[in-house]
Amino acid sequence: MSEMFMLMKWPLVACLLLPGILVYLGLHIVRREVIFVDLALAQAAALGTCLALLLGHESGDWQTYLWSFGFTLVGAAVFAMTRTQGRHRVPQEALIGTVYVVAAALGILLLSRNAKGNEELRHTLIGDVLLVSPDQVLTTSLIYLIIGTVHFAFRKQFLLISFEPERAASEGLAIRWWDFLFYALFGLVVTSFVQIGGVLMVFSYLVIPAVCASLLAQKLRSLIIIGWTVATLSSVIGLTIAYQFDFPTGATIVCSLGSLLVLTLVGSCFKKPLIVSSLR
Repeated sequence: MSEMFMLMKWPLVACLLLPGILVYLGLHIVRREVIFVDLALAQAAALGTCLALLLGHESGDWQTYLWSFGFTLVGAAVFAMTRTQGRHRVPQEALIGTVYVVAAALGILLLSRNAKGNEELRHTLIGDVLLVSPDQVLTTSLIYLIIGTVHFAFRKQFLLISFEPERAASEGLAIRWWDFLFYALFGLVVTSFVQIGGVLMVFSYLVIPAVCASLLAQKLRSLIIIGWTVATLSSVIGLTIAYQFDFPTGATIVCSLGSLLVLTLVGSCFKKPLIVSSLR
């Protein structure tokens, strides 16, 4: 047990501490009905990493981080400018899917020129949370704390544009500006976690706890509590199974999240469907 704790201590801290803001942002994403925007931005961050590696930087270098964040900023600007409401000939999800596919393809092309291309491609997908360092956890936690402070300061605007966009428009909010700020902060979160957990873990932590919560609760506070509980349980279960059976850690955590989603779906069949309508 002590050997397991020593090996899994910092991965456990990372998986318990860092997904907190991912769960909250995931509630926004689910409510906006742009489920794959996180996957697209995560892949954009991964593309920035691939380019930095091709330019000779290491995955942990600050230059690599800047390249990744720069690519997510471009994605944030695109998604903010193309936000749609009501019926449109081309839904935003089509653009989001295109960004993801093209970014993934470009990443593969870039890594094909790298001697360690296959290994790096695998790392961008599932990461290597087992090798996370105390410095990474501390730095990422500080970034998340700053982002969380900004979200708290402007919670009214962010909640309105995600949960009540019609009301936000009627009150004269500059929706595209607030959308860009939301996606820029979101991209910073995604960039930070992609360096640790990879694209699949980012998507899973963002979407699955939020979906589980939405199936069981209405109020924002309840949604957050349920989402955090799902993320915490999945992290502990996934890390334990990965250690016991020597499975890849990131993939195991994703499967644990998926398993809890299945259980939540089964449980939700025994109660009336709920609609998220309250911000309190």
